Amino acid sequence: MMLKTIIAAASFAALFAAPTFAQDASPNGTWVDKWGTSFTFKLCGDGTDLCGTLNDIQGDSRTPENLKFVNQQVVQGKQTGPNKWEGNISLNGGGAKAIVELKNATTIKLTGCKGGIFCSSIDYIKQ
Repeated sequence: MMLKTIIAAASFAALFAAPTFAQDASPNGTWVDKWGTSFTFKLCGDGTDLCGTLNDIQGDSRTPENLKFVNQQVVQGKQTGPNKWEGNISLNGGGAKAIVELKNATTIKLTGCKGGIFCSSIDYIKQ
């Protein structure tokens, strides 16, 4: 009986924890991956769209072709759910589908997909 009470209390507390995430977390700001590539994301358009500017690119993606995108807005997305946007990313000489998910107040996940088959995800940490 005590275990059921603890589980019920934890479940009840979790209901109130979720809204706190939505209020405290924001995609606005500068985000950096483990290689040093950084983006600045901000809400744009009607205030629910997401725009991302490439600040710097490092690692294997640091090619002359990609360096042309530095200081350019390369991510545009429409909100498709709480803390989730889908749209496009421009890199590697073309475009790809982009999915941006705000995982928590300090982590954002960027997934790029070419042809709906080849997808790659990278986590970025808020600076």
